[in-house]
Amino acid sequence: MRSCQRLSRPFVGIVTIVFLTGCAASQPRVAPAPPVPAARAATAVAPAAATTADLQQLVNDAYARFKDVRDGTNADYIPELAKVPSDLFGVAIVTARGDTYSAGDVDHAFSIQSVSKPFTAALVMEQQGSDAIAQKIGVEPTGLKFNSILATQIIPQVSVNPLVNSGAIASVSMVQAKSAKERFNTILDYFDRLSGAKLKVIEDVYKSEAATNQRNRAHAYILAAEERIYSDPMEAVDVYTRQCSIGVTAKQLGVMGATLANNGVNPITQQRVLEAKYVPKVLAIMMMAGFYNESGMWAYSAGLPAKTGVGGGIVAVVPGKMAIVGFSPRLNPAGNSVRATKAIQYITDQLGVNLFGSGR
Repeated sequence: MRSCQRLSRPFVGIVTIVFLTGCAASQPRVAPAPPVPAARAATAVAPAAATTADLQQLVNDAYARFKDVRDGTNADYIPELAKVPSDLFGVAIVTARGDTYSAGDVDHAFSIQSVSKPFTAALVMEQQGSDAIAQKIGVEPTGLKFNSILATQIIPQVSVNPLVNSGAIASVSMVQAKSAKERFNTILDYFDRLSGAKLKVIEDVYKSEAATNQRNRAHAYILAAEERIYSDPMEAVDVYTRQCSIGVTAKQLGVMGATLANNGVNPITQQRVLEAKYVPKVLAIMMMAGFYNESGMWAYSAGLPAKTGVGGGIVAVVPGKMAIVGFSPRLNPAGNSVRATKAIQYITDQLGVNLFGSGR
């Protein structure tokens, strides 16, 4: 009987495939997997095999399927957001190679709001390392609303993670700078490099939000009382408010997400924006807390790291492959865009890119 030789070859830097060669005929045989029913197999396009036409058609289909959904309402606790036309809707895919596929209102600039949070956390990691986020803010989900005061009272770490408001304000306070202006400009410059564009604040949104952000001011003072904020509390709140008021289009947000998908390199400019070793950390917090208090259901149903914002934007990341973006101002009670959620879920299902497996 001939002995088996094990030949291990790395595959895409993630797993190792082990080949057995020269094995005797008496080796155990593995029964072939049952065939996938044709009807079910036809519902998904394997991402490795997806063509330009496939991806554009998929975006078109997602837009057409959900453009007439009228569920949800605009965020109205920020008065300026209530004025945004509710029927705006855009869908985009930006690949890790920089290819863009889009449909609908993908060039309309909306306020980035909480979608900004993981990118500021990434900036802090770039400046101070990932341990700074874990130790000075935390990375655990709260299971409560994104602006919950209760969470700061019942969880010992207070700030908990950078994707809830208390943790996001703490993140802003950690950005290295000598003044509020320098701190904000550092954040804006970082977002410019992530998006490959020159972004700017939507001033009407900033003024509206600054006039109504008493709850965020309360978060900052609570953080200060527990020594979990790292600049002047009101300065941090103001810079955070400006950060949330930055205008971004679905296409630009797609490039920001694709930079994470591309291991920290902007696929358009080819500039490294984030060290590769920090990308998994950012994606982890997005998976655990990116969909507000619906993060568990999002992981359960879509299985992708993502971040939503009350401006109506959502970005989801397929590591190594693409970012999928939806934008629509109509929100559900958790603050997540109804149409954007449906569109991204549809595309995820059709491509079979759920990180935990497609189940097909």
